[in-house]
Order: sequence, then structure tokens, then C-alpha cells
Amino acid sequence: MNIIKSTLLLLSLTILACKSKTDSEIRLEKSERQLTGLRTLSMKANNIPRSVDKNGAIRWIETPYDWTEGFWPGTCWMIYERTKDEKWKEAAITMQKIFKHHKNLTNDHDLGFIFNNSYGKAYRITGENEYKQVMIDAANSLITRFNKNVGCIQSWDVVGNWQAERGWKFPVIIDNMMNLELLFEVSNITGDSIYRNIAITHANTTMRNHFRPDGSSYHVLDYNPETGEVVSKVTAQGYADESAWSRGQAWGLYAYTMCYRYTKDKKYLDFAEKIANFILNHPNYPEDGVPYWDFNAPNIPNEPRDASSGAIIASALLELSNYTGNKYLHNATHILNSLSGDAYTAKPRENGNFILMHSVGSLPHGNEINVPLNYADYYYIEALTRLKEKGL
Repeated sequence: MNIIKSTLLLLSLTILACKSKTDSEIRLEKSERQLTGLRTLSMKANNIPRSVDKNGAIRWIETPYDWTEGFWPGTCWMIYERTKDEKWKEAAITMQKIFKHHKNLTNDHDLGFIFNNSYGKAYRITGENEYKQVMIDAANSLITRFNKNVGCIQSWDVVGNWQAERGWKFPVIIDNMMNLELLFEVSNITGDSIYRNIAITHANTTMRNHFRPDGSSYHVLDYNPETGEVVSKVTAQGYADESAWSRGQAWGLYAYTMCYRYTKDKKYLDFAEKIANFILNHPNYPEDGVPYWDFNAPNIPNEPRDASSGAIIASALLELSNYTGNKYLHNATHILNSLSGDAYTAKPRENGNFILMHSVGSLPHGNEINVPLNYADYYYIEALTRLKEKGL
């Protein structure tokens, strides 16, 4: 009888403990279980997972440099910070060492993505000066791409690349706004305003030139590097030059919210809200809140969804809600509810052990369509973490 009572008591306490957990905590634990398999595989391969191939096998980063390489160690750092499980810390450190030497590269703009999401988290969590120096070195490399005439950091190099076929001289993509966070952070930790000033100049130039009156953005602007004149406004990964590529809108929303965090300049907050309102009120914004890959794709509703855009938007809206009296909290939780359901969350040990299904890398290039992406999972984990901080 005592055994039965003890068993019932234990069962009751277990049920009570489960009920006391928030939705975000339950989803974070579920995500950790899924990614544990990916962690094991990545440590064995000593490589960074990016997606899956057409056969469903993990697609590892194979090129010497990849703009997505910082997302996986960044994800490991986020899980370690929550769980204090040393295996996640070990994985984060091991994975980011793979690309540490890229801090000195000056031929690409994505150093912010790569190093702020990995070494930036490492420094914030551990306080180790080694990680701080890597951030500073990467920021110094990034600002070499700043052109005073244009007022922007150049995105892709055009010499010898496919971008040259477009006739571009100084392309700047909306994605580049995301790299400014590294500059703001390094300015804070060094006290040197040069990084912050470049970030603000880039943000202001992009605000002035990249956006349409309705709050949507172009993907690519090409500038005359001598005069700073805008030569063309086009797309590379969207449906058309005048369309609203979904992940581009997500990058803009996230980045201007972030700019407000660092500067407290209300024009950035107002602009982030303008972008949010464009997204949330668009006639092609789907009921579940997970965007089609382009808001103007011609065959909606028979177009691929992009879970990565949904995760980025959700995370951005959660931060934006902090500054607007929780104005966008409902929208963010609605997206996360959708992403956390069976339509987008993979079953255990499926989907290459990634969390989210149905993301789109670049449909015009025929690349990574309807697959998991490491940055989709990164922003999903970040969004859930932000929701957890709200006690939800």
C-alpha cells in the first residue's frame, strides 16, 4: 500500500512539475533533445551542419568560408546557457574554433553574423578575453569594407564572383544590417566609437535608400563607389526586383529593432514598427504567421513557406514588444505556436536532427528549398529563449 501511495505521489508531483513549466520551456527541452543527435554527429564529423541534401543526409559546411558557420556554435551556446550542460559548451567551443581564423578575412561582409553569434555569445557567457579579442579582430576586418562616399559596408565582392555578371560595383544587401550588431558590441566593450559610428552611418544610409514608402525593402542596392549614387535597386534571392523577399523583410525588422536597443534613437524604433506593420498587415501574410518565401511570389498559396523567416520575425517581434508595451507579443507567440506544431517541427531523429522543416535558402538559385537550415533553428531557439525570459 505504501509503495502504491509513493508511486501515486511521485506521479502527481511529476504531472505538477510538467504543468508548472511554460510552453517555451517545454519547447526548448524538446528542441534540445532533437539537437543532441545533431551535436553528437557534428562532434564526430568535426564539422558544422548547415542543412540536408536531396537524400536527407546532413549537408555539412564544405567551403573554406560560409556565412552560416556561426549559427550552430551560437545555438550550442544558447542551450549551454540554459542547461549548464558542459557537453553543449564543449561543442560550441569546438565548432567555433573551426572558423576562428576567418576573423582576419576582409573579402566578405558576414563577419558580424559569424562572430557575434558565436564568439560574442562565448564572451558574454564566459567573460574570457580570448573571445573578446576575436570579436575585435573580426570587427576590424569588417570595417575595412566601409566606404565613406557611399556610407555603407560593401556586401559581396564582385570581382570573380557571379555578382559581376549583374554589372554591380558596390552591392549592399539588406542582410548586411544584421552584421552591425558586432560593431555595436565591439564599440561597447572597447569604448571606441569608430565601430558604432560606422554602424549608425550604414543603418541610416540603408534606411534612406533601401526601403519603399510602404515599409518593404529591396534586397540589393548597387552604389557608385566614387559618388555614393544609387545605381540600381534589384534582387538576388527574391521573386522580382520590386517584390518583398520575406527573409529580407525579416532581416530589416530584426536589425532596426537591434539598432534601437544599442542607440535608443526613436527613429529606429519607429522604423522597426513600420516594417513590422508591413509584414503583419500584408494581404499575403498567411494565417499561421509563417511567410511564403516571397510576399509577392506568383503562385501563392502554392508557394514554399520559409520557416527561417518566421523564426527571425518571431524573435524580432519579441524584442520589439519589450519597447512597445508588449504590442507585438501576440503576433510573436502565434508564429512560435505554428513553428512548434507538427507542420514545421520535425519528429525526433528525423529532418537530419534539425528542429524546423520547410525553410528556403535561395529559390531563384535553386538552392536549399523546403529544407531545414541551421539559422532557422538558431532564431527559433533565440525566440523561445526570449519568450522564456517573459515567463511565457
